[in-house]
Amino acid sequence: MTDRRGVAGVPGPGLMVLALLLWCATLLAIPATSRAQDAPSLTLAREVFQGAEGVGAFTGEPPAADVMIGGRLAGHLLSTRAVLGSVGYSGRPFDAVVGLDLEGRITGARLVSHNEPVLVVGVEPAELDAFIAQFRGRAVDATGDSGGESGVDAISRATVSSVLFADAILRAAREVALSRGIIEPAAATAGLDLDRFEALDWPALENEGLTSRLLLTNGDIARALLERGRSPPTGPGFDDPAATFVDLRVALATPALTGRNLLGEARHLALAHALQPGDQAIIVLASGRYSVKGTGFVRSGVFDRLQVLQGEKVIRLEAEGHTRIDALAIEGTPEFREMGWFVLPAASGFDPLQPWSLRLIVAQPTEAGEVLLDFVLPVTAPAALVARPVEEVPQGWLASLLQAATEPDGSLVVSPGLWLEIWAARSLEIALLVLLLVVLSVALVFQDALVRRRTFYRRFRLGFLAVTLVWLGFVAGAQLSVVNILTFFNSLLTGFSWQVFLMEPLIFILWCYVALGLLFLGRGVFCGWLCPFGALQELTNKFARRLRVPQLELPFGLHEKLWPTKYIIFLGLLALSLHAMSAATLAAEVEPFKTAIILRFVRDWPFVVFALLLLGAGLFIERFYCRYVCPLGAALAVPARLATFRWLKRRPQCGRECRICAVSCPVQAIHPSGEIVPNECIYCLDCQEHYHDAHTCPPLIKGRKRREAAAALHAPADGGSPT
Repeated sequence: MTDRRGVAGVPGPGLMVLALLLWCATLLAIPATSRAQDAPSLTLAREVFQGAEGVGAFTGEPPAADVMIGGRLAGHLLSTRAVLGSVGYSGRPFDAVVGLDLEGRITGARLVSHNEPVLVVGVEPAELDAFIAQFRGRAVDATGDSGGESGVDAISRATVSSVLFADAILRAAREVALSRGIIEPAAATAGLDLDRFEALDWPALENEGLTSRLLLTNGDIARALLERGRSPPTGPGFDDPAATFVDLRVALATPALTGRNLLGEARHLALAHALQPGDQAIIVLASGRYSVKGTGFVRSGVFDRLQVLQGEKVIRLEAEGHTRIDALAIEGTPEFREMGWFVLPAASGFDPLQPWSLRLIVAQPTEAGEVLLDFVLPVTAPAALVARPVEEVPQGWLASLLQAATEPDGSLVVSPGLWLEIWAARSLEIALLVLLLVVLSVALVFQDALVRRRTFYRRFRLGFLAVTLVWLGFVAGAQLSVVNILTFFNSLLTGFSWQVFLMEPLIFILWCYVALGLLFLGRGVFCGWLCPFGALQELTNKFARRLRVPQLELPFGLHEKLWPTKYIIFLGLLALSLHAMSAATLAAEVEPFKTAIILRFVRDWPFVVFALLLLGAGLFIERFYCRYVCPLGAALAVPARLATFRWLKRRPQCGRECRICAVSCPVQAIHPSGEIVPNECIYCLDCQEHYHDAHTCPPLIKGRKRREAAAALHAPADGGSPT
């Protein structure tokens, strides 16, 4: 239906012109070039570099400022923005000033600017200061790049922003340390390749040098005893000098190339999850007459026959960090009598990239008493376990992933593989979300069959909304927001990077699904089924109806005039974000999502009162916020008319002879003419339930009564023959 305003449900021409102007401004805007950075102030230098007496200008490549103490160079000051072009989760740049001494340690850091929405409201300055303070004293030649790997605790409720900050601070400091000769190139570029995997059999594993072997025969033990001035062993088992005394193998279990091949995918994943940041694990395999584990660990908690040596360090293998292996997953493996993995905690200082040894202590009884024999199995990390610098990575699937993480000018926004680590860590949540979306997709595709079973449909919808609210919202925190849309627009202006958005997997997957939903069905796929705050409104309203709270229905004319409110709010936020994203983020608090869903009402009282007022209004006018206020709903409604399919069925009698669907629609999205307004429809399927109900829909009622009358007319009377 059309009228003077155009298509029913679409805002008037004034708003459409304004939206078009803003859209053109967004597309035509050119990213502003960052001005040359001034020399840092001495006050700022002293904040991040204790005792600084002088500071120079930012010079060199990458740029850094010299810090002077006692007339001598003491270190450097650097800016993450100048070194890396650091970009936050908001899609806008952030800058942290970092101090770096000549020993390759961070002396301090200060976050001087950012546009992260989650940090503007809801995170106390003390939390941010405590997070930044963790970098003081941290060595920049550590192999971990992300916040989690480097042992930095993230800010609660701002995990992704924290990871990006930590990643930029450590990488920028490492770049400067490398360019100034503070650390060697190998320390800056080499790392343990944890992710690379290729299915290998046992011979291939040995050929690659991924396992190390110590083979001792009876003859070897006899010679060692003779060197100690003791008689060689005699008796059963020692008759054959060539017989195996112990066949010992060791491999690093942490990388997938060794650990996953030996343990299998499931057990290697369990091992990875059991390790703390910085921990490593080794796999020890042995056969022969001698037990490398012994029995002493049962009493002492320490394996007294095995030790790890690295430099001057002697690392004991403790029973607490030992897990027995019953079977290996790799093909072609020899038979081993003893198998297990041992955890080497980060506190031990073990470096898997440096040469190390496994010491085997053999307690051998002789006529003169027991003798302890020392045997050492040297281990060197093979080239296959060393991560190569980015420029050496071959073409293929990994190159495609790196390309997705790279800016147009070739500079990496965040460390390659960082978002992959986050996705791997949240694999269970991702699987549950995918399952939830599959269930919803099946329900929408077979919606006619679903709504014909009224009782099942109503229970299904209530159950789905409960899962959306409790798991998707309160537990997983996957509440989409208009801030996500503003962030996307701003990233187009300041340098788009897919990897920044991939840092939050559940939000990314949801947006992909919502985008497909908009293309095929309209905005209602999200608003009616996947919005936790929308689910909260609907469930609380149903509870209010049970308590007989009176429901208010606004006249359709007034109701229609209130629709543009949410469009005005959205366009205002979009315009404000083009000027100042931080201000737009504050204004976006018109959304109660953060208060009610993400923070679960644990927030300052003005935010809680505002959220409760909106929910309170929803007790009397179902989904009051969705109808008139929600800027996210407005943003999704703009492309809703482009939906390819119209699966919601209507009859010619709708709006003329019958208004049952229009009256029962929870958001009054059905025009008096009977047409469903796609901009406002939340796709709850309530109208389709009535459409297929032969006891509710008048055309179906008439047809049912005609059939019943015809059946009665032809039915036998008093058991006689039909007329």
